[in-house]
Amino acid sequence: MEPTRTDGPIGSIDEPGIKAEGQLLHTMRREVADLLGRQQTSFPGAQPVSFARQHLDELTKQDYYVCEKSDGIRYLLYLTEDENQGEAHYLIDRKNDYWYITNKNLHFPRETDVNAFHAATLVDGELVWDSLPNGEKEARFLVFDCLVMDGNKLMDRSLDKRLAYFKERLYTPYKKLFKEFPDEIQFQPFIVEMKPFQLGYGIEMMFKQILPNLKHGNDGLIFTCRNTPYKHGTDPHILKWKPPEENTIDLRLKLSFPTVEPDEWERREGITDPFVDYDGLPKAELFVYRGDGPEKYDRFDHLYLTEEEWETLKGLNDPLNDRIVECNQDDQRRWRLLRFRDDKHEANHKSTVASVLESIRDRVSVKDLYDAAGPIRDSWKARQARENVRVPR
Repeated sequence: MEPTRTDGPIGSIDEPGIKAEGQLLHTMRREVADLLGRQQTSFPGAQPVSFARQHLDELTKQDYYVCEKSDGIRYLLYLTEDENQGEAHYLIDRKNDYWYITNKNLHFPRETDVNAFHAATLVDGELVWDSLPNGEKEARFLVFDCLVMDGNKLMDRSLDKRLAYFKERLYTPYKKLFKEFPDEIQFQPFIVEMKPFQLGYGIEMMFKQILPNLKHGNDGLIFTCRNTPYKHGTDPHILKWKPPEENTIDLRLKLSFPTVEPDEWERREGITDPFVDYDGLPKAELFVYRGDGPEKYDRFDHLYLTEEEWETLKGLNDPLNDRIVECNQDDQRRWRLLRFRDDKHEANHKSTVASVLESIRDRVSVKDLYDAAGPIRDSWKARQARENVRVPR
């Protein structure tokens, strides 16, 4: 491999490349939709539902894998060809924006030819910052699913088959390449790894071994059904568990500022009419997404802001109104702002909000998961035993 020395690791996981615009963006969305056999050009990634108490029973009925929920940015990685039939890569975010990876050192060789590459391939994962022992950070793309490989649609296969296909065809040759050329890793935009899955009853392993040793942030667990196909949009067989205190909702923030009468000093300055006080604590309302249409949003609730929090927000010197905010409930059941979610184009859909609210009402603790591990394991083993029974001829 001949590295392009000017290329190297990405500087941001939020903006990992050059953003496609205009006709190119339209063309890319149509191209990916055609690859998947879809009419819609919307973001094709699967979306989890929030874990509720009913799902403890669901985990005993079907085989589920569990993995950690990384605190990173969700992307689909699209492997394709450029206009010169060269290797090209895009990261597709939840806003359905396409980020072209300019670093030409990113290469996914085929099994039989190190110079050949994969195209018409779409994999699902998260881009995270791993913290290294020397204090530096390293970008990693953690793969947890594969939709299409070299034009072969995998969505109707089971999760274990999809992952096995990805590992054999793409990941193993990729790892072999860097085993032979370890010095090339430093020139990569990011490192690609497969996210490790455990059997659904591996709760103790997750909490005692996996989570404490992560090099990146984590905010829960993801349970994914082994047997069901890949589903575009909300998938009831992908379950997102968060510690009860971390259940959050992404909502649209609308601010309205108080109108005040001028004080005595302002009147002396010639200000006699009431005016909008943009420094004062505003009324902060939260809105939930109801879907495309003439009325896209419904009011959800009030956002509680303290004077101190408002001063901090003003100090950001950024636009605040009409942004997507991630919120949770405090112990007085007031909605509080955690962070801005500029990686999202819309707030959570009302169905997602209903799911999260159920999780909040129906809190499933770490202890609940530990207690459920035994029945989940017993049910898994029983299904396995039934499948191994041979019908006599």
